[in-house]
Amino acid sequence: MTLPFGISIFRAINRDAAKPQTRQFDAAADGRRGSSFGRFFGSHGPETLAAAGPVRSRARHAYANNPWIRNGVNAIVAETVGAGIEANSAHPDATTRAEIDELFSTAATSIDLEGRTDLRGLTAEIVRAEIVDGEAFAVIEETETGVRLRLIPAEFVDESDTRELSNGGYIVAGIEFNAEGVRRAYHIRQHRPTEIFTTSHATIRVPAESVLHIFRPLGPGQVRGISQLSPILLTANEFDQLHDALLVGTKVAAMHAGFIVDQNTIGSAIPEANGLEDVSLEPGVIRVLPAGTDIRFSSPDQAKDGIAFARLTLGQIAAGLGVPQHLLDGDLSNANYSSLRAGLLPFRAKVEQFVYHTLIPQFLDPVFCRVITREYLSGSLDVADLAHALKAEWLPPRPMQVDPAKDAGAMRDLIDQGLMSRRQAVASLGWNIAELDTEIAADRAREADLGLSFNGETNDQA
Repeated sequence: MTLPFGISIFRAINRDAAKPQTRQFDAAADGRRGSSFGRFFGSHGPETLAAAGPVRSRARHAYANNPWIRNGVNAIVAETVGAGIEANSAHPDATTRAEIDELFSTAATSIDLEGRTDLRGLTAEIVRAEIVDGEAFAVIEETETGVRLRLIPAEFVDESDTRELSNGGYIVAGIEFNAEGVRRAYHIRQHRPTEIFTTSHATIRVPAESVLHIFRPLGPGQVRGISQLSPILLTANEFDQLHDALLVGTKVAAMHAGFIVDQNTIGSAIPEANGLEDVSLEPGVIRVLPAGTDIRFSSPDQAKDGIAFARLTLGQIAAGLGVPQHLLDGDLSNANYSSLRAGLLPFRAKVEQFVYHTLIPQFLDPVFCRVITREYLSGSLDVADLAHALKAEWLPPRPMQVDPAKDAGAMRDLIDQGLMSRRQAVASLGWNIAELDTEIAADRAREADLGLSFNGETNDQA
């Protein structure tokens, strides 16, 4: 039945308006829950350039003053570098391979321009700077005695130098690019590290092939690194304040005091002759109080849940740093074999990812290529094809095992079942299989010559 025209108009006017359609991604909504989010985060390039300096300064302060952050960072450095990441030439000829290894090993011992350490020590400093500062720089210098490396702080690369160039290139935070976006040079300030004012010196242009820039980008378009401590700096600062508050609270709670109260409210002083003006607590002492007096003790409040909340906060800091919590605070009271192994496996996977995705391609491989090229040009290395001589296999340090016997048994089973080669097993322990086999053969020959046996058997002597 068709309604009269007047009634239809009346209903249309008084009908409730339809609710406006809204987007369905809750993470993009404002409202009560979304109001606490950061209001804006642009592309990674501008965001990291704006935040790198302040974050780096705070990260250095935290590493220098916060014992938990220092312990966590040092744990990552120790797991990544350990005693050193060893290079082994991948040249197909065994004789040439041994010659290249000897040349690089000799050069690595004196590669530090300041003469304080070797390549192993410089690698540890690079890793530490990449974590704390977010990036590390090493300048390659050719000297009369060979290739040398000079580490420079991140602020030496002029962060204030951003401009367009007449040839179509551009400079972003001290790093020069050509028109195609390829790095061509670094603009580095020349001054002594002991000087206070780092921005008072002019910069010099250093070709990109002589500068190693090590950092992990968060996304495309990022030119400079951001500290790996950035997700935890605010939490670590709040935790410091919490720790100080708990410490002060514990001191206050330890102030156990007693008060003698005159219940008769006469107002007269306690007779000095009775020795009650300054009564101390002593074990095994019985004191008689005058009639009408009472004694009361203070009972300051203690933070009952403070320890549990502090442990939760340490877990948050450890997660942000990417380490198991026991490597942050050294607390193994709640740990067992399974929990330690479960915590160390993903941690070591992250370290391995950093080594093979960042440290080797950005630092170790370029250093190896530069050293071997120098030896080739100087005539110390005679090879027909330089390209084969520039390839190296890097062996990270052997990780410490929670239960070495179980790990060795599992590795032996994998080899027996054809799921792992012996070369892979030896490399996972941080050794080169050729060197290991040579040492084993030499040991066996020496044992046979001397009639020694270390496996319960007696060698036959002629």
